[in-house]
Amino acid sequence: MPSSRREEALAEVRRLQATNWPDQVPGAVVHPVEVPGLPEHLRHWAETRPDTPAISFYGRDITYAEYDELSDRFAGWLGERGVEPGDRVGVFLSNCPQFLIAMVGVLKAGAVHVPINPMFRGHELRYELEDAGVTALLAQDTFADLVESVRGDARLRHVAYTGLADLLTADPDVPVPFELTAERSDWAEISASAPAEARPSDPDALAALNYTGGTTGLPKGCEHTQRHMVYTAATASLAGGTQVGDPGVVSLNFLPVFWIAGEDFGVLKPLVNGQQVVLMTRWDPATAVALVERHGVTDVVATVDNYVELMDGPGFEGARVASLRNALAVSFVLKLTPEVRARWREATGSVLREASYGMTETHTADTFTLGFQDGDRDLHADPVFCGLPVPGTDVLIVDDSGDPVPVGTSGEIIVRSPSILTGYYGRPDATAETIRDGWLHTGDVGRLDEWGALHYLARAKEMIKTNGMSVFPSEVEALLRLHPAIRSVSVVPRPDRAKGQVAVAFVVLDSSAGSDDLRAWAKDNMAGYKVPDLVVVDQLPMTATGKVRKGELLDRAAELPAARDRA
Repeated sequence: MPSSRREEALAEVRRLQATNWPDQVPGAVVHPVEVPGLPEHLRHWAETRPDTPAISFYGRDITYAEYDELSDRFAGWLGERGVEPGDRVGVFLSNCPQFLIAMVGVLKAGAVHVPINPMFRGHELRYELEDAGVTALLAQDTFADLVESVRGDARLRHVAYTGLADLLTADPDVPVPFELTAERSDWAEISASAPAEARPSDPDALAALNYTGGTTGLPKGCEHTQRHMVYTAATASLAGGTQVGDPGVVSLNFLPVFWIAGEDFGVLKPLVNGQQVVLMTRWDPATAVALVERHGVTDVVATVDNYVELMDGPGFEGARVASLRNALAVSFVLKLTPEVRARWREATGSVLREASYGMTETHTADTFTLGFQDGDRDLHADPVFCGLPVPGTDVLIVDDSGDPVPVGTSGEIIVRSPSILTGYYGRPDATAETIRDGWLHTGDVGRLDEWGALHYLARAKEMIKTNGMSVFPSEVEALLRLHPAIRSVSVVPRPDRAKGQVAVAFVVLDSSAGSDDLRAWAKDNMAGYKVPDLVVVDQLPMTATGKVRKGELLDRAAELPAARDRA
């Protein structure tokens, strides 16, 4: 297809977006630091705001000066163990300050950060360690047995452990949802290591492998650079109505920071701005209210369900969260509606807005919704309203041939921006299929409206969303095929009132293994949110050309009891 057609369509879309650009949102980034690297930003804020809290964690404040020093020491610890630039270093932790410190320390060492899902089980962990070629790993102490069980199958040369409470004060004055003593910890040794010497960042070198599910098998590593990270953090700041470096923003983050959205809003955006992030290991409404009130939190990203749970809580007082001015909602199970927004506004005085469109491949946070909330015009449009692209990002809608479709017509969402992945690690074919002529083909269905704003209409063809977490049928199928009793399997979603969707696996067996045994095996080898309902069948419905009739399985899945026990 001639690129001129896309450029003509893009010119029209940009005209609409310029006409409807909100006054509250800056149109360009003003960078306080010349080099687009995270170490450079951390050093800048450590020099200019040394005593500003960078990370607050259940009553323990870590300043920018301490953040900088501890990440230098982690880089030094890596160097002492022979980790060289380009080596992959895994971080296998729940939300805690050590995750943030280690991530920057890895980059200071010139190595590649590999965040690992703390919900992983055996096969998942083994696969990611092997696929990324991780040679050094910082893991949570409670994961030690799991790590040691797969260590012999991986290239790991060095493993260190840390407990979630390693950086807490002796007597936290906030309820802590984990043990205050570590089973085993190397953090004292790490924090006593000699600091690494400062080295300049290469903003375009491979800096992170962020794994995402896919439609062709097990997860793929998205290659991201520090330039991608800083661009995302900077434009996410503009999306909230501020320039980079605004000292008045305080973020609360409970999103898992191994996840790209949690990384963006819990690590990158606060760090690039020199701001405070209040970190939680998991969502708890009472604790969230207490932390917002204590720290004067201004920004939070949560699901609509989280906000409703807050308002439904006993004795909820909106005045306690009145500091929130950027309360962003993610419509996964419950959707953001004018009724939910009105209830939140009446209780707190602030306005709930839809968060943004994005995916791991784009480093997410590709759009903004600020400025479209008056009169609920965003919510009265076809859901889900994702807003305008952030400065520097382009979005088009194309048909099956890749040709742009008229404004208002649905089709595939394609994205071009400074933060799309360089490629899928070790998968040139998948890279070529997804990135074409500089555009990322998302597989998602959407449309652009008369404002030039994006509306998200449907998920990628194969993806299941369970409590907001992405579950790809092909990945669950690949894991289940590792069980010796399973001859063939096909996974489809079914609707679930509580979780949005859940996976259902129809399996054909080679032996007399029961569904309870299979489920127990699945729980040992994949994250809990991926564990499917299991239905044993004699055979899968097939087409004349040998393909599974997914439509028939979808109908059968939808008829399953909705309240099946998934504990």
